[in-house]
Amino acid sequence: MKDDKSKSTTNDAGIPVPSDEHSLTVGPDGPILLQDHYLIEQMANFNREKIPERQPHAKGSGAFGYFEVTEDVSAYTKAVVFQPGAKTDTLIRFSTVAGEQGSPDTWRDPRGFALKFYTSEGVYDMVGNNTPVFFVRDPMKFQHFIRSQKRRADNGLRDNDMQWDFWTLSPESAHQVTWLMGDRGVPKTWRNMNGYSSHTYMWVNAKGERFFVKYHFKTDQGIDFLTQEEADRLAGVDGDYHRRDLFEAIKRGDYPSWTLKMQIMPFEEAATYRLNPFDLTKVWPHSDYPLKEVGRLTLNRNPTDFHTEIEQAAFEPNNMIPGIGPSPDKMLLARLFSYADAHRARLGVNYKQIPVNHPKCPFHSYSKDGAMRVENVSDPVYAPNSKGGPKADSERYPHLEVWGASGDFVHAAYTLRKDDDDWSQAGDLVRKVMDDEQRNRLVSNVVGHLKKGVSEPVLQRAFEYWHNIDKDIGERIKNGVKS
Repeated sequence: MKDDKSKSTTNDAGIPVPSDEHSLTVGPDGPILLQDHYLIEQMANFNREKIPERQPHAKGSGAFGYFEVTEDVSAYTKAVVFQPGAKTDTLIRFSTVAGEQGSPDTWRDPRGFALKFYTSEGVYDMVGNNTPVFFVRDPMKFQHFIRSQKRRADNGLRDNDMQWDFWTLSPESAHQVTWLMGDRGVPKTWRNMNGYSSHTYMWVNAKGERFFVKYHFKTDQGIDFLTQEEADRLAGVDGDYHRRDLFEAIKRGDYPSWTLKMQIMPFEEAATYRLNPFDLTKVWPHSDYPLKEVGRLTLNRNPTDFHTEIEQAAFEPNNMIPGIGPSPDKMLLARLFSYADAHRARLGVNYKQIPVNHPKCPFHSYSKDGAMRVENVSDPVYAPNSKGGPKADSERYPHLEVWGASGDFVHAAYTLRKDDDDWSQAGDLVRKVMDDEQRNRLVSNVVGHLKKGVSEPVLQRAFEYWHNIDKDIGERIKNGVKS
């Protein structure tokens, strides 16, 4: 007899159910019976099927693919993912920073560019953006920055006055705000934007030699953008424009790719470099540290279940495999804690057992129990032990991804170096990188933003802010708002 059970609806225990449409009742017209466990399961699951959205980066999507090394960089790192010939399964998630679930993809906002590499020595995560810098350099201000970009407490609306109030009181934001208000503030598609680590990381080679590095994922599709008018139109026509574009491109076999290039600074040079190499609001000039090609990231598989594979994906910069470590970047060091903590709060303490977050290599940890624990635990459950449990291998995996620090305990900004200031790199972006048409769109974007509800005291600070970036651009913005 043919077994058709695989085609029959079952409950979550695999038991066939008698009806997809009708509840169990006392007669056709009678009351519903509590013993209809399938009905109860359906309603209870529905009531609980939403998990909390991410605080920043709530709206997004992603895809799977692979990263393949094309150039030998083993002189700089022993990380298995970057060894000659290595090919590593990869997940990427793109997102907007400030928008919540359901917000339009084409709002002017930085885009998240988060990567998960499933290596033979554990999961390596890189949490980046489509800009090489960020708005703040100290994690004490991060939460306040995000709140300034979100919604007001009284009316639940986003507020340009609140945004400019924060930005103009935080001059270190000038570089990132200039990026945001320029053409790259709204990429045409996720496929047409770069990705950056933004943070400075450490690489360590097999000899124990250390280097500070920055990641640059350069789109092979070419940089392209939407004007403010195009972005506004699409926000009303198709709020999921970017999500749809990525899914449809991969579905038709048009696999997007990015070439990874690195900036590499010898460890000793960081101490005397003319600007602080760990300041997240700064870039390293390419004239000092040119890009070195490493490999290519290709996306070739769409998710089959958005919730389990994308929504429950947990990226955390503390996932660093041997050969990769943190730098003294204050924002990065704080994120080593905050991302994992956010995942525990949003997904539960055993979030790494969710398949999309699960390592694809053997692992031997002493974690046990807790909500949603599904993997078996066997004795011994403690270390050290004499019962044959796993032991740390300090000879094979020495902790080399380190640097030293000394000084008094202080609440203070980074020590200023020769070329450290908040305005120069933003001004260079305007004067040396943008052309006339790009500067015209920058002015138009800023003027349009400032005309929407920005109060007079904040407006005056905004004029001064742009004047500090570039006098001519500042005057044009002021005249545009006042006209």
